[in-house]
Amino acid sequence: MSGTGVLAGRTALVTGASRGIGRGIAERLGRDGARVAVHYGSNRAAAEETVAAIEAAGGSAFALGAELGAPGAAKELWEKFDARADGVDILVNNAGIGTSSAFADIEEAEFDRLFTVNAKSPFFLAQLAAPRMRDGGRIINISSGAARTAMLPDLMPYAMTKGALDVLTHYLAKVLGPRGITANTVAPGIVDTDVNAEWLRASDEAWDGAAALSALGKVGTPAEIADVVAFLASPDGRWVTGQWVDATGGSLLGR
Repeated sequence: MSGTGVLAGRTALVTGASRGIGRGIAERLGRDGARVAVHYGSNRAAAEETVAAIEAAGGSAFALGAELGAPGAAKELWEKFDARADGVDILVNNAGIGTSSAFADIEEAEFDRLFTVNAKSPFFLAQLAAPRMRDGGRIINISSGAARTAMLPDLMPYAMTKGALDVLTHYLAKVLGPRGITANTVAPGIVDTDVNAEWLRASDEAWDGAAALSALGKVGTPAEIADVVAFLASPDGRWVTGQWVDATGGSLLGR
């Protein structure tokens, strides 16, 4: 409920929060008492659905739009945030894009856009968050298990962007640590989202094969990733920083 919970009185910005993992994170932080800025790239209606879900559960939220692949988008997003809130406590860099292009086929423009959205934007969002973030704040970057193992050859450029995000986490932890601000990475494995639905739900074989990659024998859900983020965002996560948290359900074991 608004005004109660472990995150009461705190404000969070979650990028890419109109659907999937981002929506799950935004809803969980809202249930924990944070006021949540729900970022979207182009789908305002979906972002407003996330806001409505948070408010229906007794929380507080508002939607903010910015296309993170465009020049100056990070600055634009923070300026819009400033018009609605006075300072931030939690930044979740969740927004990201993927590619289905094979290693031999990906072109430079697509490669550059991947790095702009997945690595450059989180860097500048964090840079501009720092003067706005209250001491004791949290930065949580959503990476991928693909950054630690060569899952599929076609994921190579995407995985490279997530590797860059992981490095950003380590440096942010060092730079912002004196202010009590923690920075951590959460790395999901295969998660049941609309982005993955086309191939994941294409057949029973695809679903079962994805589930078999997890030591727990199942496909992850946005709520399960959100629970990990919620811990890091909470007071209980205050002594964890600079870490890469494996949230793949054990998909990297034995690799």
